[in-house]
Amino acid sequence: MTSQPAFDASLVGQPIDLSNCDREPIHIPGSIQPHGCLLACDNTGRQILQHSANATEMLGLRDAPVGQDLVEMIGHENAHRILNTLAIAGARPQPGLIFGMKINDRAFDVSAHRFNGRAIIEFEPAAEVGAIFSLSRSILSRLRGLQDPEELVEMAAALIQAQIGYDRVMIYELGPDGAGKVVSEAKREHLESFLGQYFPASDIPQQARALYLRNPIRVIGDASCQTVPLCGTTAEQALDLSYAHLRSVSPIHCEYLRNMGVSASMSVSIIINGVLWGLIACHHYTPKVMGMAERAAAEMIGEFFAMHLDTLTRRQARHLERAAHQTIAQLLIDTSHGADVASALRNRLPDLSEMIEADGLALYFDGTWTSLGCAPNLEEVAPLLHHIEAMDRGQVFSSSHLAVVLPEAGELTGRFAGALVVPLSQRSQNALIFIRREALQTLNWAGDPSKNYESGPHGDRLTPRKSFAIWKETVRATSMPWSENDLRFAEALRNSVVEVMLMNSEILAEERARAATHQNVLNQELNHRVKNILALIKSLINRHPGDDASLPGFIESLNGRIQALSAAHDQVVRDGSGGRLGELIGAELGPYLAQDGQIEISGPMVELESRAYSIMALVLHEMATNAAKYGALAHGGHLRVVWTISPGGDCRIAWTETGLTGLVKPSRSGFGSELLERALPFDLGGASQLEFRSEGLAAEFTLPARFIRLIDAQEDVIRPSVTAAKQSPAAALTGARVLIVEDQALIALSLESDLIDHGMQVSGIAGNVAAALRLIDKDAPDLAVLDVNLNHESSLPIAERLLALAIPFVFATGYGSRVDLPDDMRGVPVVEKPYQITEILAKLREARGEV
Repeated sequence: MTSQPAFDASLVGQPIDLSNCDREPIHIPGSIQPHGCLLACDNTGRQILQHSANATEMLGLRDAPVGQDLVEMIGHENAHRILNTLAIAGARPQPGLIFGMKINDRAFDVSAHRFNGRAIIEFEPAAEVGAIFSLSRSILSRLRGLQDPEELVEMAAALIQAQIGYDRVMIYELGPDGAGKVVSEAKREHLESFLGQYFPASDIPQQARALYLRNPIRVIGDASCQTVPLCGTTAEQALDLSYAHLRSVSPIHCEYLRNMGVSASMSVSIIINGVLWGLIACHHYTPKVMGMAERAAAEMIGEFFAMHLDTLTRRQARHLERAAHQTIAQLLIDTSHGADVASALRNRLPDLSEMIEADGLALYFDGTWTSLGCAPNLEEVAPLLHHIEAMDRGQVFSSSHLAVVLPEAGELTGRFAGALVVPLSQRSQNALIFIRREALQTLNWAGDPSKNYESGPHGDRLTPRKSFAIWKETVRATSMPWSENDLRFAEALRNSVVEVMLMNSEILAEERARAATHQNVLNQELNHRVKNILALIKSLINRHPGDDASLPGFIESLNGRIQALSAAHDQVVRDGSGGRLGELIGAELGPYLAQDGQIEISGPMVELESRAYSIMALVLHEMATNAAKYGALAHGGHLRVVWTISPGGDCRIAWTETGLTGLVKPSRSGFGSELLERALPFDLGGASQLEFRSEGLAAEFTLPARFIRLIDAQEDVIRPSVTAAKQSPAAALTGARVLIVEDQALIALSLESDLIDHGMQVSGIAGNVAAALRLIDKDAPDLAVLDVNLNHESSLPIAERLLALAIPFVFATGYGSRVDLPDDMRGVPVVEKPYQITEILAKLREARGEV
């Protein structure tokens, strides 16, 4: 990092080269791109102070606009719309958009914003909006359905390319050291892949990163264009175009693009928690100007992608943290059951290796070396163990550049670049050691290592090949850095193991006694629950259908109830991570929902703390079981479960059964009754009240406020349902390899997902005749789905090739029965768009002669 300013204002108007581009004032370039024009007014937006040199001609003005009133130049109504747009934005520099403004019989899309005492108005020839926002909604829907961050990043490039049509779309992630990596890519078939390629931090200077945060979208319509200068009255400072869409870009960056053969580009910033996570970078190999509506849609998708990625990443981090703590907890349980610490650690080494991403893991304990994965031997690691002995035993040690820490350990640092050491003792070298290899050794780049790029006037520095070489030099003998999560998990592991070792002898006897008591309780609970489950299944079987019910209907109902009972049981025995009260009640009462109107459940959205969730699972399971065996659910009565939050924050659950006659309190109490009466008061400090009324049982359970959290004031009305078994894919199609020929990317991707979900494989996706024929010649499929009309061509040549190879296929078309097919293809099954996957499966079976 350098201490110099991010930009140097003295460079305005001066030549920019590799010696000063890291200080180039790119936000005040003094020019714009030629596909639009610009007017800069005073802060009120009324008097024009500056303009681009092409404004007079492009806007059809009679006079030069400098010093003129905006109203006089573009008309009262247009000026009024622009001033309203500026007023709505207020002090925020985010540009407001106006589509289709008529100025002197020409239509423009207009962007207006205020910044640094200027009202900046940009005009671009109006572009047809078309179906861009409808397509964007479809893409957002697809992105929203992805629940894994890696899958989201991978799919986003393909979906965004389908929306905006650039030749190459990349998701570019910035690392903690400022270097970047292409983590996802969608491209034209003939282009070289950049997937997995790294770029040094110097490729995006500090002032450029700051501008990416200010203005999240940047478009270059033509990297070889002649920029249009700004002219007019001289201001005290150059016009700041940080938030302008038409801002011209650094000539160094344009040269970089031209050296790759790229004519046009677009980038959308991926900003998470105010930090530049990365970029959606798009390249096109001919000039391409995105209209204002397309840019707005791309910016919207970029913002949603960032928010969804942040959400999924946080969720994944919580899962990993929970898994890590469960591993640590299991390690503590192992030691409490009598295993010594060394044996417990060795047995849990595979689980511990999943806590932190590393190439190898080793345990050194009382002179014994145990390794897993790609780890050094004891002789190689000896210098590191000596270093551990001299360091603070109360802290985790980490390094991604061991060669600097241990210059004498050539055998170790020659094979491994990074280490994370977790001390396990205050007095010895006992430690867990996570090992990482050099970053270059783990590199997986999809590109062509032999390909070269043309060098520009400033040399081969301005090519991705040279950038990659520079990055490789910066990470020589260095591993991927250890993250904050890695260090946090390591510290938690150290604390837990050290505590066990310090107090092992004292805790062991106590834990054994607790374990024996706990096991006894579990045995009673298990015995009780198994009997209840068997009794419930028996009651479900004995519940005879009505006179008008068929035997198959009864079997189907019985099957659904048993499946729902299984789901409820799984909910009860889930791990102690807490959950929503409404979902728990719904799971418990799901098996009995077949009696319409017999059960009513409602209450606010409440989340229970893990301990309270576990206790309430037992209580509600017992209540549901008793209601099904002896109460309202067994005798055609009605059950109402309502929970409320008291003014003091306690949660009160009212369980009311009605519709019975002559109900009396049981003469004896068993394990279940004691559980209902004592569990809440004893374990949670709550209250349980049971009243056996003649018409049915009435109970009220009170949970103290410290165990609950109100999620939303909106009522949470639960309607549990009996889960039906999923249909399995047709056995005849399982494993079949299907070729998809479809010119709409989103339709093709959706069909691919559906086919895979139903047990098939997709051999390839083609959007035109030539690509489909290449796929067939290279690797013939078992089946195919052909869109009849592919943009400006027909899929009939593909059908003829498939017929010649005796490969069954179906046609997909939006023309339905009106589609005109040759005589020899009239027997080919046709499915009409929009279709369901069940239709596709049926037609594929028909094509194979199986229906």
